[in-house]
Amino acid sequence: MIRILALAALAFAATTAPAFAHLNPAEHGSFMAGFSHPLFGLDHILVMVAVGLWAAQIGGNALWRVPLAFVATMAVGFGLAIAGIGLPFVEPAILASVVALGLLVAMAVRLDTAMSMAIVAVFALFHGHAHGGELGAAGALPFGVGFVIATALLHAAGIGLGLGIARLSGNGIVARIIGGLTALAGLALAFG
Repeated sequence: MIRILALAALAFAATTAPAFAHLNPAEHGSFMAGFSHPLFGLDHILVMVAVGLWAAQIGGNALWRVPLAFVATMAVGFGLAIAGIGLPFVEPAILASVVALGLLVAMAVRLDTAMSMAIVAVFALFHGHAHGGELGAAGALPFGVGFVIATALLHAAGIGLGLGIARLSGNGIVARIIGGLTALAGLALAFG
């Protein structure tokens, strides 16, 4: 039980956002500005880790296909923003993604891989668009590569967390609790 609680504490610590603004591309370079971008928003961190947790819960080829669908569609959303093609309700969709993905993890929903990929892809489109809309003075390609790598690493952290929880607890209750807390955090972000 102590190991489960320690793992849960580690998971919560991993989902906290740093208390400083995005890196300045002129000062730190476009790649580092892009890489740090998902790490500075609690909404982004919660979703990226939840995607990994959910993929771990589903298992099989969803373990890599679900996160890959998120990353690929996020890049498309980024491209849309760079091209000046707007999407409606970007911020509400991002907040909805925190709640929805948290609930999918909390309820340990096991859909087929294609459906799971489609769900995360819808949300990823909005996350990518938001990144593109916040490009500022950064170069698009290095910024995009940076945030894609950071996103993939957050997915990997979620997968590792999910697999570790399953191995330690066996019943997945800790992952479900983290999912519920993620959904609650999404509601707090939406209404706070």
